[in-house]
Amino acid sequence: MHSGKVVGSIDRRRVELGEQLRKLLVVWGTTPAAPVPAPTTGATARLKRAVKGAATPASGIGNELLDALLAVANQALKCGYDDELNLALVISDTVLAQRKNSRAGWRLRARLLEAIGEEAEALAAYEKYLELTDDDGFGVRARIAGLRAAGEGERELFALLRRQCPRAEEFTRGDATATWAEGLAAHDAGDWAAAEPRLVGALLALDDAPVGDRQELLGQYLDLRLAADTDVTPGLTEVLALYAEQRRNRMRGPVADPTIGGVQWISLGEFRNRIAGKSICLIANSGRVGASSMGAEIDAYDLVVRFNSFRIDPRHTGSRTDIHATIHKHGFNWEKQVDTRLVFGGVSGDWKWSLRNRLVPGAQTHLGDESLRWPVRNIGRLSTDVWSGIPTTGFNMLYLLDFLDVSPKLDLIGFDFYESGAYRVQEAMKLAITSVHEYTSEKAWVMDRAQSVTDLRISLR
Repeated sequence: MHSGKVVGSIDRRRVELGEQLRKLLVVWGTTPAAPVPAPTTGATARLKRAVKGAATPASGIGNELLDALLAVANQALKCGYDDELNLALVISDTVLAQRKNSRAGWRLRARLLEAIGEEAEALAAYEKYLELTDDDGFGVRARIAGLRAAGEGERELFALLRRQCPRAEEFTRGDATATWAEGLAAHDAGDWAAAEPRLVGALLALDDAPVGDRQELLGQYLDLRLAADTDVTPGLTEVLALYAEQRRNRMRGPVADPTIGGVQWISLGEFRNRIAGKSICLIANSGRVGASSMGAEIDAYDLVVRFNSFRIDPRHTGSRTDIHATIHKHGFNWEKQVDTRLVFGGVSGDWKWSLRNRLVPGAQTHLGDESLRWPVRNIGRLSTDVWSGIPTTGFNMLYLLDFLDVSPKLDLIGFDFYESGAYRVQEAMKLAITSVHEYTSEKAWVMDRAQSVTDLRISLR
């Protein structure tokens, strides 16, 4: 039914959702149907329903179908519209009713609850997810810390407003919507003395409202207060500071060490100087590497480059990691000690947000700055007209090294472009091999420049 709703959509997020739905339907068409929980009335009621103890039907959900369902739900969450949130809700109910200890299911439930503003329930779901995993590659602990700090900051802000406007107490017992409307009417009439206690009273009465609603009205109240106050008083400054801090914590979590452990930022030129004259190998996260027995050869290079959710097995993969190149969207291996970490990302703001949220102080000595953020686009100037797909982390790194051209030996180990499957840390093994990359084009680019090719090694120098 939902597939029909997204046909012809001009919203790219819904177009991508349509693609995931088509994939799901193909899988479902070849999979025996499993019992689906009967829907209950009301989205919020369904979200809050306890599924922890739900019985698991004997047939269950097969892994392939589960992955396809989760791919749809994750894309639906990105859309953010009510219809898509309801779709994600149906999938969340189905997954957790049949797999009550599904890590991906609990993380989906937590993200969904957070999206609709039910933060207390979201925190409980995030905690359940952490109980079921040893590898926090998605930064859930930081998310929990941010939401808790934001909630405490919001409560502190409301307590401050209560103290600053004692008359607001008499307006907390009526209908909040009607009280807010009265406050706006008083403001429009130029009577701020009558407006403010009603506006604050309405805010204080919203204890059980979704977080998004409270935040939106808080922003409106502060806009009106800023316009009404001819001078920025200490009281207003204190309110603004608390408001800003809880907003920041909700967006990115508290930052324990703003200097990120005294990391040394390096630019394109400084990175070039650090690798000049050194032999470099790039290790793929492929099944071929995981069975290669090349560990000693890999460790013999001057510099070993690994990617994203790399997995270490010294006999096969080698034990050293000198450079960790990773996309900013995932937090796998950011705690691993390396000399240099390069974080790639296409959108500057999102990239900066991830650095603040995911970087582990002391885990890297050198960190690439914005000149190294997106090599294929920003250094190579390959626009979407020339290279339409989103470049992979591996291709960004390889393009950067080829562009600098200062390494006497530049080898790719195990690069078969996922023909042998993925070899990653356990938590990342469920991640889909995304279709937004042009693996065929990247392979052609590599082979055009290859000096020699064996079963496990491609040499570009």
